[in-house]
Amino acid sequence: MKQIKKRSTLPIVILVILLAGCTKQEKYEAYLFSYFIGNDPGEESIRFAVSEDGYNYRALNNNQPILDNKDICKTGGVRDPHILRGPDGNFYMVVTDLYTTEMGWKNYAMVLLKSSDLVNWESSVVNIPEAFPEEFGNVWRVWAPQTIYDDKAGKYMVYFSMKQNNDPDIIYYAYANNDFTALEAAPKQLLYNPTNNACIDGDIIKKDGKFYMFHKSESGAPGIKLAISDKLTEGYEYPYFHRVDKETERVEGSGVFKLNNSDEWILMYDVYGEGRYQFTKSSDLENFTVIDEAVSMNFHPRHGTVIPITKSELKRVIETWGTVENH
Repeated sequence: MKQIKKRSTLPIVILVILLAGCTKQEKYEAYLFSYFIGNDPGEESIRFAVSEDGYNYRALNNNQPILDNKDICKTGGVRDPHILRGPDGNFYMVVTDLYTTEMGWKNYAMVLLKSSDLVNWESSVVNIPEAFPEEFGNVWRVWAPQTIYDDKAGKYMVYFSMKQNNDPDIIYYAYANNDFTALEAAPKQLLYNPTNNACIDGDIIKKDGKFYMFHKSESGAPGIKLAISDKLTEGYEYPYFHRVDKETERVEGSGVFKLNNSDEWILMYDVYGEGRYQFTKSSDLENFTVIDEAVSMNFHPRHGTVIPITKSELKRVIETWGTVENH
């Protein structure tokens, strides 16, 4: 009988341990807030703030832009920054390309940005009427883009509102190309509002296999409305039509994020007519409680978004831009 020499498993064990150590993901222990601050010249630009608890935020870079508008956009202004961490480890940010001082509320483009480290960004402008003249040559409003990763398609989906002629604003979607520099095909309608109200500022969050879309009702009854679907790109229905925000004033720019190490979610939004922001909290994404008394910011944001970040990412952005203790 041929004797089989037993191979030592020690090198294999060591290799497994080393690989596990290399691929172990850092825990999320802080938050990054992207925002802009107003409609005046210089205020429509991307700013960052950070927090270690999700409630108390401090501006980076002395509350000044972290990117030069001249380097990223065509109009001179950008608004409504939405930032996403992709499953590939990169960060994706999309903004409205609009300079209201010169353009009023008419615009035609968005900016797509990509970064591997939150500090260095590559950008591309997507002008909808120029890119898709047959389908959307008469579009005169392209607002508040956001991005979500479509697990089934294996692509990044960009969704945003558009206005054509005198029709109401409608939320559309399209997939970005592999380089995140353009849209693969003409946008398709994503949300069908049965009241035919204008809908803007869509914000989609996935929870327990369902997609929750928060958006502003731009016409008709004001406030943040909620539509839910089992599929990312279709089937959104309203469980009710009352506003889910806790305001009586008009609000916009909803942003939802999950608290680290928690089963609770924050829904924040811009009470734009009053010049303030409101934070609310929920465990089911349908019922919210105001938590303004627990929140502090040394800046005054407009329509922004928050993502969780690691300690090393927090250190990197602070080392790059520095924080502001008082503003």
